[in-house]
Amino acid sequence: MNAQQPPGCYPISVKGVVVRAGRVLLLRNEREEWELPGGRLEIGEAPEECVAREITEETTWQVVTGPLLDVWMYHIVHAERHVFVVTYGCHLPTGAQTPDPVLSHEHTQVALFTEAEVPALVMPQGYKNSIAAWYTTLRNGDTGTARVDRSQPTQLRSSHEATR
Repeated sequence: MNAQQPPGCYPISVKGVVVRAGRVLLLRNEREEWELPGGRLEIGEAPEECVAREITEETTWQVVTGPLLDVWMYHIVHAERHVFVVTYGCHLPTGAQTPDPVLSHEHTQVALFTEAEVPALVMPQGYKNSIAAWYTTLRNGDTGTARVDRSQPTQLRSSHEATR
């Protein structure tokens, strides 16, 4: 743990899985990893509000926050810090056409990927798990009860393991 992150103190990052026309919205960060849109929870802000606000700030997309998908701890190896990640499934407004996402200054690239393309992407496994859970939920039509399957034990993953 470094001086910037006292032991037991973790920033909270709230992320959203958004699918348009069968493709999930992802952003490339400065570590050259793909990630879900979202960001830091502000004081007094509900996680559901945070993810909707962050997605709009990062891509201009307006979303409706759906169910909680997962929570997990992410170890960023090169920064030697941990982040507590919360993921939600998010819906685009019905009846309105959603324009292409607009890249903000916070990321290096924005793209839409099919479900089949996600496993090969360089990104933390926790994001891949949340994306898979949301696709399954959308296929089943029960968007109120999505959850990552925790029947198999998971280990703390590091950013250097993101390529696996």
